Parts: sequence; C-alpha cells; structure tokens
Amino acid sequence: MNDARKRKFDVVLVWRFDRFARSTKHLVTALYEFRNLGIDFISYQENIDTSSPLGEAIFTIISAMSKLERDIIAERVKGGLRKARANGKQLGRPETGVDVNKLAEYKEQGKSIREIAKEMGLSRGKVERTLKQGVSKTLETCTL
Repeated sequence: MNDARKRKFDVVLVWRFDRFARSTKHLVTALYEFRNLGIDFISYQENIDTSSPLGEAIFTIISAMSKLERDIIAERVKGGLRKARANGKQLGRPETGVDVNKLAEYKEQGKSIREIAKEMGLSRGKVERTLKQGVSKTLETCTL
C-alpha cells in the first residue's frame, strides 16, 4: 500500500480476492484507495478488472455486500445486548464504590484532583465525576 501511495505502479494483479484481502471490509477499503489513487485492480480467477465498466459494477456490488455484512453484524450485536439486558444481565464494568466523605475531606484540604485520585487509587475522571455528582446532589438538596 505504501508503494501504491507513492504511485510506483498502475495496476494490482492478484490470483484471487481471498489471496489479497482477509475480509470483505479490507478488500473494499483497499479497492477504494486504489480507485482514489487511479490504480486498476485485476483479479485473475474471478475475471474482474476494475478498469472496465463490468468490473466497476462488480466492485459496486461487492461494496454493497460488504455494507450489508457490517449492518447484519451490528444488528446481531445490538439484538444480543438487548436480550442480555432483558434477561437482567449487568453490562459494563462493575461500579466501584467511592468514599465520598474521604474525597470531600481531601478536597477541603486543598488537594488537586490528580493528588486525590492517586491517594484513593482512582482515575482522575472518576474523581471529577464523583465531585460533580456530589455538587449537583448538594444543589438539589438546597433547592428542595
């Protein structure tokens, strides 16, 4: 692909598609890049030449099949996640408990978020989110 980008050749000739690409997605991506670079692609066994109108049509069909394959996989994954949630499966990382009082104590001492995170063994993002949630809950309590 580096040589293709350097325009060291005009045509890619392969014995079969499966000898060139491991997946339809990889094949389509490579063919799009070849098309943009002005490089023709020929598959000997399948008798496909993207420089001809028939080859272009077949490339379009292959692209459509690749998109269909991706869409089907995505729909199966989404369906599996919906089914798992419906069956009560807890998805994602388990929620880690945070000692909010200790966190607030560190904050009152003037420690930075980075220092608090290091001290408590948490990520900076977790400390920030917890502090933000604590502030919003305090505000909700005050307004009620």
